[in-house]
Amino acid sequence: MSQKVRVAVLYGGKADEHSISCVSVGSVLRAIDTDRYDVLPIGITKDGVWIVDGEDPRAWSLNSSPLPTVQETEHSRRVVLDPSAGALGFMAQNADGSVDSLGAVDVVFPVLHGPYGEDGTVQGLLEMMNVPYVGCGVLASAACMDKHYTKVLLSAAGIAVSPGFTLDARKADTVTGTAVEAQVEQEGLTWPLFVKPSRAGSSFGVTKVEWSDDRGERQARLAAAVQEAAEHDWRILVEQGIDAREIECAVLRSTATGEARVSWPGEIVLDSRASNADSFYDFDSKYMDASASHVEVPANLPKETLQRVREVAARAFDAVDGMGLSRVDTFVTPDGDVLVNEINTMPGFTAISMYPKAWEASGLPYSDLIATLIEGVRRK
Repeated sequence: MSQKVRVAVLYGGKADEHSISCVSVGSVLRAIDTDRYDVLPIGITKDGVWIVDGEDPRAWSLNSSPLPTVQETEHSRRVVLDPSAGALGFMAQNADGSVDSLGAVDVVFPVLHGPYGEDGTVQGLLEMMNVPYVGCGVLASAACMDKHYTKVLLSAAGIAVSPGFTLDARKADTVTGTAVEAQVEQEGLTWPLFVKPSRAGSSFGVTKVEWSDDRGERQARLAAAVQEAAEHDWRILVEQGIDAREIECAVLRSTATGEARVSWPGEIVLDSRASNADSFYDFDSKYMDASASHVEVPANLPKETLQRVREVAARAFDAVDGMGLSRVDTFVTPDGDVLVNEINTMPGFTAISMYPKAWEASGLPYSDLIATLIEGVRRK
């Protein structure tokens, strides 16, 4: 019998999406083929401490209350990394200060969302250790974590993006309500507007700003939205709201030399819009309230429009030098135009997440998707 492939799975992390990573990894660990893979779960606390032998994440789900977090426990051990040792560089520190090898690691699967995990930092560390890992490389991870630079790259590739501009919250005179409204007028943006941090995920810090006939009220709303976004990042995007449907597409390139595979596009249908037409896909409707939305794959659009979304998603993935997996989020206008909103290089793997659901609807079951990602890394 052949030896199992050793897969270190990273989860948690320092980002706002810490708990979502924990829920995602619970789904991954329950689905991974343990007859084929020897799994080494490595949790990362919100303070950035790497541990093994903590709470078993296989029990975590969206129904956990409160949402799960990685915590050091009586029996957990801190992980010590030796970049020069490569695949043998993962060790656990005992209470007496001695260290034990955690064995050779064949592949790392970083189920990490947001900064300090999805932004090229962990990817760079693994590159230095010369350890293969699932997902995009340093450039794509960093660029796609920063929505400003995602738009720069996509625009340079001739791919349409939402109209908008970027603010620097460190420059106090540019982020007042008066200054922001003046730039909105200068850029010719129409309302409503969305104000969001450039480097955050899961809708953290995103505010929809509606028009008000009262100028003071408009400016107060803009100032409050900028302040909310600045809690997460000093780089802030102000974007025009698009009269469009939000269509998401899963992209997969399992080997470095392979073509990008694209799922059938899906749509998150907000059931809450029946009672609130102004609602949008915020954190609660993404993760906390299963009754707030449901996934439809393929989206209820003409086949030629779905194909256009797939083509744009593949082009966008190539434009940022994508590898492994990404979810490309687009806007489809009533006229059938396709604009890219953002690219998530480590999309959610929770029970209601679009990425695995899109592939399942496209003929690739969840467990096979995980295996495809791992095996592709081993072959590159």
